Amino acid sequence: MDAKERAARVGEAMFAVDAASKDFMQMELVTCEPGRAVMRMAVREPMLNGHQICHGGFIFTLADSTFAFACNSHNKVAVAAGCQIEFLKPGKLGDVLTCEGVEQVLQGRHGLYDMRVTNQHGDVIAMFRGKSAQIAGHIIEE
Repeated sequence: MDAKERAARVGEAMFAVDAASKDFMQMELVTCEPGRAVMRMAVREPMLNGHQICHGGFIFTLADSTFAFACNSHNKVAVAAGCQIEFLKPGKLGDVLTCEGVEQVLQGRHGLYDMRVTNQHGDVIAMFRGKSAQIAGHIIEE
């Protein structure tokens, strides 16, 4: 199987059992490709904070989930070794947030990935950078 097919199968396998992203957060996995993933999430009323904007923790979770799919797309189990986020604009009730995560570098067991969270108008809501560390194991059998 080629790298693109492998990444898609990894994404499907992970998403099938990702209760936090799929069931609780109601995210959609749009695509999982080698070193890249895209996820989408609508801002719902339970996600609003005291300012009536999307709680930053939910935006972080969207970016973190996208990061997980991007860094595991090579079928080597990878976990977060660190991350940071910059919030740039508020997410509002009814917004559809899309996060695109792209591998910047993968050297040995470590990778750096950048996530860009945008709303349906293309406004950048947040930028997230994650560092991954590969550990033993694979997501799917080849």
